Amino acid sequence: MTVFEVLALLALGGVAGFINVLSAGGSMLTLPLLMFLGLPPQVANGTNRVAITLQSMTAVGSFYRMGHGNLIVSLHLAVPAILGSLLGAWIATWVPDAVFEIVLVSAMIGASVFMLLPQPSLSTRPLTKERLTPAIYVAMFFVGMYGGFIQVGVGVLFIVVLYHMLKIDLRQVNVLKVSIVLPFTFAALMVFALNNQVHWGVGLTLALGNVTGAFIATRVNMSKQGARWVKGITLVMVAAILVRLILY
Repeated sequence: MTVFEVLALLALGGVAGFINVLSAGGSMLTLPLLMFLGLPPQVANGTNRVAITLQSMTAVGSFYRMGHGNLIVSLHLAVPAILGSLLGAWIATWVPDAVFEIVLVSAMIGASVFMLLPQPSLSTRPLTKERLTPAIYVAMFFVGMYGGFIQVGVGVLFIVVLYHMLKIDLRQVNVLKVSIVLPFTFAALMVFALNNQVHWGVGLTLALGNVTGAFIATRVNMSKQGARWVKGITLVMVAAILVRLILY
């Protein structure tokens, strides 16, 4: 890797880690970056999971140290998500590059449109495993399968499922989201690694940036204002990347 490539991975990784914890869309920045740096789409897809896994470990650890974790609910929802992730990652290891690139562009556009939509404000409500219905377990399986396949925009799906099905506020969603993303992303990473589709040097460099951004974001998440401006920054960057991808 050149000095420029290392700096690009660290910088964009930091932005992505921050965005992933507070909102959604970090992988819309990092996955195309890995492809622009010359990694084949499937290898870029697998390598991106190194950063997401370590970023999620940082976020989960920080949230739990601050007393904001929900271990019982997280474990219940993580099981179907892991099963779905294994299936999705397995499919991603053999899908043709051209098909993957079409899915990537479509996912980025779809996630961007959703982020532009106004989101209702919900009050904080206690969340226990008794509130988990069969529908939420099924939804977690499909979210995990999608995340195992591509990861891009999976945070948006978590907002749809957790925010609207469980009726919890965005700060609770963010805490629960990273607790589920961690195990299902690790499961997907193992599938890609077993198929030799992970560039560990690039992945760990990107992860250093992601971890830093995630650590800062856990502090911002618990503030009263949160980071509503994050969506705007994300969408501007995604628009530029989409143009580059389409012309790629």
